[in-house]
Amino acid sequence: MPRLRDFGLALFLALFLTVLATTAGRAQDAYPTHVVKIVVPSLPGSTTDILARLVSNQLSEVWGKPVIVENMAGAAMAIGAEYVARAAPDGYTLLICPPSPVSIQHLLYHDLKYDPLKFTPIAMLAKIPNVLVVRPDLPANTIQELIAYGKANPGKLTYASQGAGSTAHLSGSELELLGGIKMVHVPYNGAQPALTDVMSGNVDMFFDTLTTSVPLYRAGKLKLLGVASEERSKDVPEIPTIAESGLPGFRSITWFPIVGPPGLPQALADKINADVVAVLHRPQIDDKLRALRLEPMGGTPADAAKFFASETKLWGRVIKEANITLQ
Repeated sequence: MPRLRDFGLALFLALFLTVLATTAGRAQDAYPTHVVKIVVPSLPGSTTDILARLVSNQLSEVWGKPVIVENMAGAAMAIGAEYVARAAPDGYTLLICPPSPVSIQHLLYHDLKYDPLKFTPIAMLAKIPNVLVVRPDLPANTIQELIAYGKANPGKLTYASQGAGSTAHLSGSELELLGGIKMVHVPYNGAQPALTDVMSGNVDMFFDTLTTSVPLYRAGKLKLLGVASEERSKDVPEIPTIAESGLPGFRSITWFPIVGPPGLPQALADKINADVVAVLHRPQIDDKLRALRLEPMGGTPADAAKFFASETKLWGRVIKEANITLQ
């Protein structure tokens, strides 16, 4: 009798797990059944926002359900990131962001209310080189002239960022380290107000993406001194890289992932990944991204996790060498 009872219990558990797995699989197959929210932790008009709206429109078509973008800017992008980190891991709240919320903030802040390393990687969307833009009347037209000016005027140069801990902030710190100069960091609540103040002359420089800065450069509203990628950009081939301008090893790119809350089931992350990557492979979307000077990426969730780790290592070195700490 005990053996029979044990066999019956084992059979019940096996059937229960089978039903549970089948139900979960059906739920993932049916996803989504209602509105999906994509949180962008920055202001409208930024490169992140433009990309998120492009992707959300395409996913709405694929899924047959509304996919909305909600901007939650503030606190160096921590407000939007924390909102997603606390959301239910059901795939209905996702995050599209620049690097900081998923790979840098934990290296700078000791009082974060979420763990950036616990987001569920879904896919890499795109990447783009950063470029150093300066106010039109700054008395420097090259990186070397900028460094010379900074050395002659210690603490006078100012550089903007989208917030403390952003790629622009750390890029400015890397410029200080490699150039041997000291500047003043001026954090903003997004790229657009930072760019506006560079153009108006209220701040000297900003590490921006090519997407938003090249049109302003072409219009004569600001100057470009150097591209922060390893090679020159085909969009502005006349602008040298910062590395070739006397700062070998300088590299700064902005990249954009889509992630889910901690605990998002891997099967659901894989499904969303497949749909996102299919969208990125659409010829018309590829064309639109490249028109924005964005390089489409894609790949698996594992590829995204690996990319996060490599960028965390890169900026972790800068943070350590520059002795950057934030509270």
